[in-house]
Amino acid sequence: MQTSDLYHHFLAQLRPLLNAEHSCFSVALSGGVDSVVLLHLMNQVQKQLPELKLEAVYVNHGLSKYADEWQGFCKSLCEELGVAFKAVRVEIQERSRTSLEAQAREARYQALDENCVAGSVILLGQHLNDQLETFLLRLKRGSGLQGLASMPQTRLLASGRVCFRPLINITREQIEQFAIKFAITHITDDSNVDERFDRNFLRHQVLPILMERFQGFEKSAARSIRLLQQQQSLLDEYTQSDLAHCQNSQGGLSCVAIAEFSKPRQANLVRAWLNQFTHQLPSENQLQQIIEQGLTAQADAQLKICLQSGDVRRHQQHWYFVTEQAIPQAMDINLQPIELTDGRKLIVKQGKGIRKPLKNEQVSVEFNKPQARIKPLKKPGSNTLKHWFKDAKVAPWLRAQTPLIFYNDQLVQVVGYFTSAEHSVDEGIFWEIFYE
Repeated sequence: MQTSDLYHHFLAQLRPLLNAEHSCFSVALSGGVDSVVLLHLMNQVQKQLPELKLEAVYVNHGLSKYADEWQGFCKSLCEELGVAFKAVRVEIQERSRTSLEAQAREARYQALDENCVAGSVILLGQHLNDQLETFLLRLKRGSGLQGLASMPQTRLLASGRVCFRPLINITREQIEQFAIKFAITHITDDSNVDERFDRNFLRHQVLPILMERFQGFEKSAARSIRLLQQQQSLLDEYTQSDLAHCQNSQGGLSCVAIAEFSKPRQANLVRAWLNQFTHQLPSENQLQQIIEQGLTAQADAQLKICLQSGDVRRHQQHWYFVTEQAIPQAMDINLQPIELTDGRKLIVKQGKGIRKPLKNEQVSVEFNKPQARIKPLKKPGSNTLKHWFKDAKVAPWLRAQTPLIFYNDQLVQVVGYFTSAEHSVDEGIFWEIFYE
């Protein structure tokens, strides 16, 4: 590809997004050659299509002593081009078992999503060499098909925001030649030459040897990655069909339905199911443990497999992904809507339920009282809440989060499940959890 052709290639990649739905674009600007060239290309598009809105956002991690200097460069560049500029400062909270690079990347995406203009498409400057480095890094880690498919050109964030990589099929050399031809200034990140980082080692020591030894290596590897992405897309279609067949409305995965599948299909489905709730997927051994124990445990067994970001629990022949939640605090209430300490709202409605409290009865909401007794409406006799939860097949991890309404010391309603037969009236009140 000639340097002069790069703009036309860029425009061809971007054209499907140039519509009324996507009229605003946010360039993730770091000051490096790739993002700076990306900004210049997008600025040229805006000159041709002035109805487009364009901004640039710099995420300042503070990881380099030059971070503020780079921020100043990006600001000056945007002022020169007449592009709206925003800088966002983030702090990286280091976590065990997660690389600093991964944490910085996670923080960057979150900052971009939260600070870019609402509804804009985020443009990322990753190019073909970045893609090859990602492929080799994931090959080193033993990734499967999804990992080896590397970076898709279009990515949806959890919020639904579109991220697009228009330079993903352009080499670093082509980008640098473009910058030289048009005298585009940029910064050089000092950390990019530090070969203690695996990505830099691959960039400086491994890929040059492969490209020198094997003519056309970049194009061949890129073609393989595109084929992997196509195969992953096809697999995703079948996976979504399996999820629709095996998942219930509460997000649980049916052990009975999945038992009919082959082992590879089971493993693929469990990964896809977990990926809905967490991006920290289980290891191969943990995945095997989930499947084997989940399918062979007794029907009433309280299966619990602990993962890094939550637990896989089994209840009523379904797997559920459960994260630990603090038990809300008890509090005195009245008949007005109230916000619980976990953020949920409790409201009172009129209708068939329980009588209103008497003047000498204090109303309170409490939690995690398994030994509290109640005689539910249309149930035989009084018994403990633990008994009635088990009778109603309420999942154990939901019980402590269920609001319990007391008149003085008398349990009168288990919100969402039971009302007291002793307090029951046709024209009364009842509490509900309100989800906004």
